[in-house]
Order: sequence, then C-alpha cells, then structure tokens
Amino acid sequence: MEYKDYYNVLDIDKSATQDEIKKKYRELAKKYHPDLNKGDEKSQDKFKEINEAYEVLGDEEKRKNYDTFGSNFSHGQQFDPSQHGFGGFTYESSDINFSDLFGDLFGGAGGGAGFNMDDIFTGAAGGRRRPSKPKYEFKLGISIEEGYKGGKKDLTININGSRKNIDVNIPKGITSGKKLRVKGDKWGIDGDVYFEIDIRDDGKHRLDGLDITTILNVLPWEAVLGEEVIAETLGGRIKVNIPKGIDSNKRIKIPNRGYEDMKGKKGDLYLEIRIVNSPSLSKEELELYKQLKELSGHNPRR
Repeated sequence: MEYKDYYNVLDIDKSATQDEIKKKYRELAKKYHPDLNKGDEKSQDKFKEINEAYEVLGDEEKRKNYDTFGSNFSHGQQFDPSQHGFGGFTYESSDINFSDLFGDLFGGAGGGAGFNMDDIFTGAAGGRRRPSKPKYEFKLGISIEEGYKGGKKDLTININGSRKNIDVNIPKGITSGKKLRVKGDKWGIDGDVYFEIDIRDDGKHRLDGLDITTILNVLPWEAVLGEEVIAETLGGRIKVNIPKGIDSNKRIKIPNRGYEDMKGKKGDLYLEIRIVNSPSLSKEELELYKQLKELSGHNPRR
C-alpha cells in the first residue's frame, strides 16, 4: 500500500490538536459526502480517504504509531498498515456523532425524503457499516459504607423488558457522579451498561464532600461528667474523650479519618453527640434522678 500523508489529506498541520482534527474532519465530511455529490466518483473517493485519515489521526494511539513509522517513509513507498496497529479501515473507531453531523445537512434527525442513515456509510470494501452497540444507563444508589470500603454489589436491572442479574464492582473511595462501566457481553446484554453513582446518607452516617459525620450516642452522666468511650466508625473502633458538659448535636472533630477518595485525598471525621437515656432504670437510678430534680435549679426552657 502506498504511503499516504494523512495530515495532507485533512489539510492540517502535524501539530494540530484533537479538537482541530475533529473540526476539520467534520468540515470535509460535509463537503464530500456522497449524498451531496451524487454521481461524482472523485468526491466519493475523497470521502473514503478523509474517513481513513480521521480513523488514524482521530485516535491518539494510532496517531502516535502513524507519526512513528511515518517519519521513516516517503511518498510512494510501500507499507502494511496492519503491521503498525491499524487494521482495515471501516470508519468504526470514529467518535463523530453522524446523526448530528448530517442532521445539519438534511434538516433535522430524519433528513430529506428517502434519506436513510444506514445507507450512507460503507466500509473500504463496500460493506455496510455495522451499527454501534446500544448503551444502557442507570443510577446506582450506594451507602457511604459501600463507597468507603468498596466491594461487589449484586443487581437486577431491566433491559428492554428483560430482567438481568449482574455484579458490579464498587471501587473503594468512589464518589457521587462517577460512572461505572459494565461490559454487557458477560451478562448476555447487547451493549454496555453504565451506572452513575449516588452515595446516600443513612441513619448513622452523613457525607459532606469528603467529611463524614457519624452519630455517637452517650449517656446523660457521660455527657455531664465526661468520659473516654469507644466509638464505632467506618474505619473501625476508636477511643474518644467526651468533654465534660457536652450537649446534644455538638461535634467532636477527628482529623483525616473521614472519606478517602480514589486519588487518596481524605476528609475529616465528625462525631455528632446524641444524648440518650437508658432503656430501663432500676429503682435506685430513678431515686437518684428524683434527687437530681430537687437539687437542680436549671430550666433549659427559659
């Protein structure tokens, strides 16, 4: 095969960015599209040539390989593209949305009368371009603990009316808004499945950025007198000194013990005090409370 200067085909500099390459490709694809140049074989050949060039230059890895071997060839020399990571040119690697591209030409999503998007793209050998596989998107709600620790989650999803049971691996430290891709072939699904993560607060833990707030229950006398207690956190048990006279809803900060994202960045842990009563009191305990009531002159409602 004769060496082709793909930069010359797309009329761009070798220093062109990916955005510049894509922009130029779209411009040329519109200009030489066969439906606008019916019966013009030169335009059809040019259309195939610019698609071939974009398949290489529009992919950073293929472009890198092309630049590497391209510097060792001159016009007219022969080379085998398959030896340099290219394979046959079918235009399937392009990330251009052709529905958007040619909607501008033919007036809306449907185009002109008799216009069929399936008929306009053919491979180098003349075969019809295979349609891209569908993509399925879902929201996936997980607990703070699931995101904090990571792990596997079993799910049942509905794909075109059919229930599919799949496993999703939750990376440790994933954050809300991130998307997980599951290859559908493994689960008998034609196309890939994407899950957008939504981390949800539970009754004991709240997440604010990378800071975690965890409820810490203490008894009335622990709050009044102060106490060293063991707190159960997502990172395990820790010892905490309860300050004397602390009130409910006050927080104790534990630096760098919050949520750790996938890049290793950590937040802080806040223990939010909740004063709770014993579920059952003995006669002696009740008597002490009565004495406390008589001795105390404090009224929190004033």
